[in-house]
Amino acid sequence: MSDALSARPRPQPDEALKDPAVDRAFIGRLVREFYRRVRSDTRLGPIFAGEIKDDWEPHLEKMTDFWCAVILKDGSYHGRPVPAHVKLTTVEESDFDIWLGIFRQTVADLCAPGTAAVFVERAERIARSLRLAMFFRLPAALGPDAARARSADNA
Repeated sequence: MSDALSARPRPQPDEALKDPAVDRAFIGRLVREFYRRVRSDTRLGPIFAGEIKDDWEPHLEKMTDFWCAVILKDGSYHGRPVPAHVKLTTVEESDFDIWLGIFRQTVADLCAPGTAAVFVERAERIARSLRLAMFFRLPAALGPDAARARSADNA
C-alpha cells in the first residue's frame, strides 16, 4: 500500500480517499477479510450467522458497495443501514467496540497507515451513528405511540 497518503492531510468525511491502491477490488478483499474475522468471533459470529444464515455473498457485495460509497464516494450503495440495524434485538452496545476492534486490526493489516486511518475514522463515525440510533433514542424519536407508552410506564 502507498504511504503517500500519510504525508498528506487526510480527506474530510465527505471527500473521496485518493489512494491508487484503494479501488473496488481492494475494498472487496478488505470486506471479505473483515467478515471472515467477524464470523470467527465468539460474540459477533453468532449474531451475524443468525441474520445472514448461509447467504453471505449478497451481504458481502452490499458491504463492498457500502464501503466504496464511504471511501471512494462512488454512489454505489443505496441501502438504509440504520433501519437494518435498529431491528437487531441481539446486538448490545458493547458489540460495537468488538466490531471496531476487528475492523481496526483488519485495516491495519491490509492498509498503509494513512489509508487505515481514513477507514478507521469513517468506521468510528458509522459506529457512533448506529450506536446512537440503536441505544440512545429519545421517546419522541420512536414515534408518538412509543412516547405515550413510556409516559404510561412512568405514571
